[in-house]
Amino acid sequence: MNTTIKKALLLFAAAASATAIFAADTPKTNLSKLYVNDFLIGVALPHQVTSQPRSDRAKLAASQFNSITPEDCLKWDVIQPQEGRFFYGFADDLVDFAQKRDIRIYGHSLIWPTETPNWVFQKTGGGQASREEVLDRMKTYIETVMLHFKGKIKTWEVVSEAFNDDGTLRDSPWRRTVGDDYIVKAFEFARAANPSVKLVYNDDDGYNPAKHLSILTLVRELKAKNLIDAVGIQGHWKVDYPDTNKIGGCIREYASLGLKVMITEMDIDILPTPPGYRPATEVALPASSPESPSSATTINFLSEYQRKYDPYSKGFSESRGRSMLATRYSALFKLFLTMSNTIDSVTFWGLDDGSSWLNDHPAPGRTNYPLLFDRQLKAKPCYDALVNLRKK
Repeated sequence: MNTTIKKALLLFAAAASATAIFAADTPKTNLSKLYVNDFLIGVALPHQVTSQPRSDRAKLAASQFNSITPEDCLKWDVIQPQEGRFFYGFADDLVDFAQKRDIRIYGHSLIWPTETPNWVFQKTGGGQASREEVLDRMKTYIETVMLHFKGKIKTWEVVSEAFNDDGTLRDSPWRRTVGDDYIVKAFEFARAANPSVKLVYNDDDGYNPAKHLSILTLVRELKAKNLIDAVGIQGHWKVDYPDTNKIGGCIREYASLGLKVMITEMDIDILPTPPGYRPATEVALPASSPESPSSATTINFLSEYQRKYDPYSKGFSESRGRSMLATRYSALFKLFLTMSNTIDSVTFWGLDDGSSWLNDHPAPGRTNYPLLFDRQLKAKPCYDALVNLRKK
């Protein structure tokens, strides 16, 4: 997920968690208890929610989920923005909230290709740090953080999103300074830091054949070295894509290696994706440009753009949209239930529609409806579909 978007959403979540203007009654059904014999039901939360345990959002989260993924407060740029200085306050609050309610914490994430402070890759005084210096910092960070949360966080996502869609490694600062083996080194450091913790590799779009092959090759290598326990499959999917058979095929291949699977970031995007999308700042040319349309033309263009690619800004149709979303969630959970001996957890990426990152991705300022609870924190038909599925 884009860093700038996520930081903006954190600010939104802070305001939303402080006061739920349209506070809803908490559903009487506990979704996680319905699926307790199948897999954990999780939710990703910003720390602002759990730092206010009496808020409507915190109460709702505690009433429905038995696993929490911190959205950002366990990432390196938050924990250690400066060398030698560790800040655990936000993460400690979230972990404390979870422990008091017997909720598992999924450690997200130790090594991310982009969300690492620049100092990690720089020499003191300037210039690029050597491979040895960066590896030493990686080792120190992983050991220090895992020790701080020892006994509290028993599952750690070690590396996330290392591959491009074509299966090549992303050109990250980690790869440029350490080399292609930075992933294996991170898992080695994590296993040595706490051998009893479950270690996970996490990535998106794994149904893409080229990307899936690269992930499979990596996890086979890690499994052969006893460095991995599970694979995280990010569930950022559309209403009609990918096919559940593709998802099921990926799960079965990981299971054949003796690995557990975690659906780590689940939401269903209902909005059309602008073809060849560019950020809004690039859609209209600057007024000073000789190629720029007039102001009136620009406004008309943007209005048309919003109508086409933000079709539900005034509400989401009960008769079509919501039933479609419920059908999609139901089909996915039916698949998951057939593989419950392999799947460890299913985690929704966000609590409610209003705080979803999909309102600003891939185009900003839209109105999406991807989650189980609406903007008033009320359960939606897709929530009811998952309840009814397990009660049958």
